[in-house]
Amino acid sequence: MKLSVLLDRARDHALPVIANIGDDDLTKPTPCADYDVRALLDHLLHVVVEFQKLAAKQDADFSHTPVYPDWRTRYPAEMAALVEAWGRPGADEGIAGQMNLPATVVGSMALLDLTVHVWDLAQATGQRYTTDPEVVSTLEALVEQMGPTAREMGVFGAAVDVATSDALEALLAKTGRDPRWSA
Repeated sequence: MKLSVLLDRARDHALPVIANIGDDDLTKPTPCADYDVRALLDHLLHVVVEFQKLAAKQDADFSHTPVYPDWRTRYPAEMAALVEAWGRPGADEGIAGQMNLPATVVGSMALLDLTVHVWDLAQATGQRYTTDPEVVSTLEALVEQMGPTAREMGVFGAAVDVATSDALEALLAKTGRDPRWSA
């Protein structure tokens, strides 16, 4: 399935979670130990913005995460721009920016961040989150491929041993998240 379609599906599941985050949620902890809800919102929005550049084969800047005071209004527009960027002809071909990885892998990394971090936000704010089964299936292959390197780099934690038949929970466990985490 085309990457932009998967990103569009992930966006459709993400936006309601983000829209339901209130001001009183911003200081809550998340499953990402380094981020509270506010910091994770900024991080994810930064990822959404920078991965648009990578789709256009431009370099992205992940050296710092800006603070987005207008995150509530920016998320819908930036997510639409992300889907559009990865839907352009050639976006998923060749090498993407300074990451020096195949564009399909880089675009799938955006899909992974969008899916996993929205789950993080939903857990932190007590919301229900589901995603498209085809998104999860695509991400399973990516996590299998990139998992060892991601763990070495500290992007993923150690896989969590959890008995589950739920594909999203199994995926989360492979990224080092406890699918039963709660604040």
